[in-house]
Amino acid sequence: MITLIILIGTLIILLLIFTHLIKKSPSLKTSFSIIAMVLLGFFILAQTPHIAEAVGRMKTWVQAPLRSTNTFINDQVDLTIIPLEQTVLLDAPVINQLPELPRGCEVTSLAMLLQYAKISVDKMTLAKEIKKDNTAYRVSGGKVYYGHPNDGFVGSMYTKEVPGLGVYHKPIKELAEKYLPGQIEDLTGSPFNDLKIHLSDKRPVWVITNTSFKKLSSNQFVTWHTPSGVIDITYKEHSVLLTGFDKEYVYFNDPLTGEKNKKAPIMDFEESWVQMGSQAITYLPR
Repeated sequence: MITLIILIGTLIILLLIFTHLIKKSPSLKTSFSIIAMVLLGFFILAQTPHIAEAVGRMKTWVQAPLRSTNTFINDQVDLTIIPLEQTVLLDAPVINQLPELPRGCEVTSLAMLLQYAKISVDKMTLAKEIKKDNTAYRVSGGKVYYGHPNDGFVGSMYTKEVPGLGVYHKPIKELAEKYLPGQIEDLTGSPFNDLKIHLSDKRPVWVITNTSFKKLSSNQFVTWHTPSGVIDITYKEHSVLLTGFDKEYVYFNDPLTGEKNKKAPIMDFEESWVQMGSQAITYLPR
């Protein structure tokens, strides 16, 4: 009985200590879980007279919690402990896509992201390496048949003399993984607030928007029939690197103009980003 009281008291003290500490260090969550399981294991042993039965009970109890424990063992960044800043403005390198890449905004923005992460790579290398969708452009029966930007870059990024468009987040993430294996985070489909949290943690974010940086009218979109399905695209599609925000504006490096920390009204920008599929990627710290 005395042993049981000591174990319970120790567990309560550890719970209080680790509850305070994990707010400052997410890695301590793993240690907390392991210690808690060990102590509760002793509790089970103390309450069960037969060793075999005790081991069986411990095995059943441990298996399920380990699955949830692994979620934060594998998570490199816990967004819940990153404070959301009121103002952020990062000093990311700005690269102009022109004149070499008239349609190369996506790989140029990726080059800016990777260079900020201390990776030495240029836009022309990324333009060569990005996955391509080689589906031929054709119009038949009033319908446009072409490639899908999530299957690879559609058309030519080197000239506007031939049909083309760009590339979406999936091939960009795949290429980024080559340079930062295991560190690329695809934020596509996340709330815009998640992008602000990563910015608050001093990491810029690659996004897809449009050249107006505000929601487009429906007549700005056309329908393409692709091998992967029907999609609506706009020729005003654009990619930039988010570098900051404040209460009124979002800031970004624009590869089309070469402007550093260009600004646009944050509400308009968010609407344009959502309209383009809420596409975004960044990288996580090691």
